[in-house]
Amino acid sequence: MADIPAGGGVILKEQSLVLTKDASGKVCAFSAICTHQGCVVTDVGDGTINCPCHGSKFDASTGERVAGPAKSPLPAVAVEQRDGAIFQA
Repeated sequence: MADIPAGGGVILKEQSLVLTKDASGKVCAFSAICTHQGCVVTDVGDGTINCPCHGSKFDASTGERVAGPAKSPLPAVAVEQRDGAIFQA
C-alpha cells in the first residue's frame, strides 16, 4: 500500500488492475482495460487514470469517464486492505 502515492495510483499490468489512493488514504481499484477499445491504461496523474491509445481519461476516485472517446467508466474491482497490503476481494 505504501507503493501507491497519495493522490495518484499504480498500474498492475499482470493483474489488469489500477490501484488509486486519495489524499485521505482511501484505496480504490479499477480494471486497467480501457472501455473504449481495450487498451491497457498506462498512468495515473492529476486525478485521472489515462489511456494512451485514444486519450480517454477516467476519474481516479470513481472510475467515471471524464474525457476522450470512451463512453463507459472503468469497472470497479473489490479489494481489501489487510496488514498494510491490498488483496482482491
